[in-house]
Amino acid sequence: MGFIFGTLRRKNSVNTCFKSQTMTEIEIFDAIIIGSGQAGTPLAFALANEKWKVAIIEKGDFGGTCVNTGCTPTKMYVASARRMWEIQNASELGIEILNSPTINLKAVKNRKDNLVKKSRNGIAKSLGDHEQITCIKGNAEFVDTKKIKIGARIIQAEKIFINVGARPVVPEEFESVDYLTNESILKLEKVPEELIILGGGYISLEFSQIFHRFGSKVTVIEIGDFLISREDEDTSSLVQKILEKEGIEVYCSAKKVKVKQEKSGKIKITFGDELNPQSVSGTHLLLATGRKSNADLICPEHADLEVDEKGYIKVNSRLETNVPGIFALGDCNGQGAFTHTSYDDFEIVKNQLLGDGTKTLAHRTLNYAIYIDPPLGRAGMTKNQAKESGKKVLYAQMAMSDISRAKEKGETNGKMEVLVDAESEKIIGACVFGTGGDEIISTFITAIYGEMSYKTLMNSVQTHPTVSELIPTLLQNLKPLVDQKNEKIA
Repeated sequence: MGFIFGTLRRKNSVNTCFKSQTMTEIEIFDAIIIGSGQAGTPLAFALANEKWKVAIIEKGDFGGTCVNTGCTPTKMYVASARRMWEIQNASELGIEILNSPTINLKAVKNRKDNLVKKSRNGIAKSLGDHEQITCIKGNAEFVDTKKIKIGARIIQAEKIFINVGARPVVPEEFESVDYLTNESILKLEKVPEELIILGGGYISLEFSQIFHRFGSKVTVIEIGDFLISREDEDTSSLVQKILEKEGIEVYCSAKKVKVKQEKSGKIKITFGDELNPQSVSGTHLLLATGRKSNADLICPEHADLEVDEKGYIKVNSRLETNVPGIFALGDCNGQGAFTHTSYDDFEIVKNQLLGDGTKTLAHRTLNYAIYIDPPLGRAGMTKNQAKESGKKVLYAQMAMSDISRAKEKGETNGKMEVLVDAESEKIIGACVFGTGGDEIISTFITAIYGEMSYKTLMNSVQTHPTVSELIPTLLQNLKPLVDQKNEKIA
């Protein structure tokens, strides 16, 4: 009897997505894909549509991190938090709200659960309905370079694609106390009274603002000298000021962090030294101290796969590992750790196997957004990276408070900045931290991929009234980066 994917069945009412097999059988496929995330699922369809016989293995919920515990659920929470903020600040735009708004976290969670379930089941049904795809639920482990074991079942293929994602890092000293991760915090049905967040990256900051707006007293503790370590310090400082102005307490450079769970159930975090000891207590603790590759869970050593010191599977520019025929895609290869980079990994592998083989990692420009409010969009180099590149770089920045559209919306926090290679005239980096920043950054991403001169964008006519219409003005104010003072925008 085959496994049933929830209540989903094939149209002929015979479920063949999961097939039984004795221990002695070895079933042969053209390709094995481990993981159904944002690279694994589209790759399964691409190969299957070319008549490859494909097995896709999933130990958890279909759809990977993005659908289940990442982008989809967290951005739904961001949307709810944003609505709460808009209501609370409506008076600034002349709107009187007579009653104070309250958050129903259970309703927020139910809305999230329903959309996640719909997306997850849609992926499951599409995979299960494809006659070239066999879905297998369970933990995958390498037997050797061609074989994968799932429980008592062994399957084999000439091509194997690893798309196993990553999981939260839990420091050993925190294992003895009650804690939340980015996954378990989404299961809460009551708003924490006091939420301590350890870590200062994008996961930390998004949840800090979400739950502060939901009504929690939020404290962020970061052991580094500033938030968002991949950003320039002045940008990080601006992020911190905005969060603190909203009411979130932030500590950076927190050394010698220790944790204790008190008899009351509260979590106490202490940090600092004898001269400046500090402590914070809270009802809940969220660990946002990073993520680690799931590669170790599939026994990569059985296939002689090389991993780096952080546990990421080593790949070349074509995403092939040191073992011919085995590829690693998505978060487990350390080449991006974003949904869009995972999907681009799929595009690279598809091009290598089914296309002209010209698309590689070398063509990728790193870009991302941090969904705090206002959002931060980043493309290409930061100022620090530009200084280290050895290039002659031009730079310009503009405060959002100088942009009419931001003033009209009553959202003047943030800035725009751009970096240009003085010799080639190409844009090599940009940041839009402000209202619409997650969307506006696409203008710079397009310019970078189009390898256009900044003058083309500078001489363009943008729609009025928008934030984007100030991009040409921004570019008209370019000056050598080495001559720039590190001016901070309040």
